[in-house]
Amino acid sequence: MSDLPNCPQCNSSYTYEDGNMLMCPECGHEWSATETTTATDGLEVKDANGNLLSDGDAVTVIKDLKVKGSSSVVKVGTKVKSIRLVEGDHNIDCKIDGIGAMKLKSEFVRKV
Repeated sequence: MSDLPNCPQCNSSYTYEDGNMLMCPECGHEWSATETTTATDGLEVKDANGNLLSDGDAVTVIKDLKVKGSSSVVKVGTKVKSIRLVEGDHNIDCKIDGIGAMKLKSEFVRKV
């Protein structure tokens, strides 16, 4: 097996070397082989119940959420898979079936 690190963006294990760079075929992220820190190092995000979240977790929405700029609503109980943690007010980046890419606040989700 390969001893290459997982992708820091999507946590894919299918990374490969291209010269002195590492590449992820799933999300297209490129990073230096010597780069050891990522944007999520030290980022601690907790859900509504206080459980620690990490990249790739699955969460459930605990409150109806209006989608800004649309008449759509994300209903209670909607399951969101493969979340990605980001810095900022809306600290979860995800894709919701039927709606698309969204950013959510961790206070409105529960870890599954």
